[in-house]
Amino acid sequence: MQRIAVTATLNRSTLQLEAAAFARLEQYLADAERTLAGNPDRAEIIADLEQAVADQCQRRLQPGETIVTLAHLESALDEVGPVQVPGAGLAADAGYSAPRLQLVSEGAWIGGLCQGLARYFGLDVTLVRILAVVLLFATGGTMVVVYLVLLLLLPYAAPVSGAPPIRGIPARSRRFANFVRGRFGVATS
Repeated sequence: MQRIAVTATLNRSTLQLEAAAFARLEQYLADAERTLAGNPDRAEIIADLEQAVADQCQRRLQPGETIVTLAHLESALDEVGPVQVPGAGLAADAGYSAPRLQLVSEGAWIGGLCQGLARYFGLDVTLVRILAVVLLFATGGTMVVVYLVLLLLLPYAAPVSGAPPIRGIPARSRRFANFVRGRFGVATS
């Protein structure tokens, strides 16, 4: 059997996709184009959307993998989410759910709060980490308490399928948070 891949250029990234993944990506981007048809910033939004999908797909590829499968793409599209027109009756749309602030263990240094904040606000995680360090010094260490409270209150995002297991400090932080939550009868993730 021969595996056939299609080359796609998404904004500034070039990916090799399975034929089924390529068809799904075309459908997703066509839906986005229709949703944003009247938006004057449509081209810029689509370019950003393409880059986000490319980044998510590349993040899911294991070392040595070069072809994005349909499973990789579906996971990436779930992460990016559907395209919505801001203010266009979102509350009435039963399928709409606002992005949730969650802890993200993949790529975390400690507990995943900066990763979660970066995802929630659509910022680069490095910027969020720099702001956290600045706030740590500006508040005289009070941010440590805020960090711990948020670590215990916020749920963990579902692990990315196919990602390597979480190890080191992020794994210990997750176990600690789940232990404390269990002691207080709060659901763990």
